[in-house]
Amino acid sequence: MKKILEWWKKYSFIILLGFIVLSLFDLRFAIVAISCMAAPIIVALFKGRYWCGNICPRGNFYDTVVSKFSKKRKVPKIFKSYFFRFAILILMMTMFTMGIRQNWGNLYGIGFVFYRIIVITTIIGIILSLFYNHRTWCHFCPMGTLASVISKIKKNKNVLNVSSHCVSCKICEKHCSLGIIPYEYKGDILSHPDCIQCGKCIEVCPKDSIGYTSLEG
Repeated sequence: MKKILEWWKKYSFIILLGFIVLSLFDLRFAIVAISCMAAPIIVALFKGRYWCGNICPRGNFYDTVVSKFSKKRKVPKIFKSYFFRFAILILMMTMFTMGIRQNWGNLYGIGFVFYRIIVITTIIGIILSLFYNHRTWCHFCPMGTLASVISKIKKNKNVLNVSSHCVSCKICEKHCSLGIIPYEYKGDILSHPDCIQCGKCIEVCPKDSIGYTSLEG
């Protein structure tokens, strides 16, 4: 299962590219994007923002491709604030809903609404990565924001743990694209609602102090 996930994280961005190309030939195909809008919310009910850091084709596109030319700078705090995030959520959902309403009954028109929102937001994410880190868009992605709120309310236990043996070397903080500080959760679950569980902190931890199972003993 681990190898399958690793393969998916490395190559699933091809699905995003395929979506963009195929939809140009038939806009009705773009309607499948609704699955990627609903999935983050559904997964968040059980495992926080796990979808964002592991399954999302666009997120994997940012990790696999965009990260190669990203500036990797810290993201402005305004992008992380729920005020800004909800403003973006309301704006985009309003435009999305109006588009669906205007094209109701026309699958090509509805497909274009989905296609437009996916392409435009992906381009925005790429542009932002030229100034900040490759996951900048993920800080205020509307679906990610909703998943974050659900994670905050649900307080799932099926998320990463930080062992009490953590030495606070701060290496994990330097590699977190969402600006989270894992070592602050020493001896507890990494309950930050925006943790996308991408596994970068697990990979770089020199003491193997971060993982999904109890690390005590």
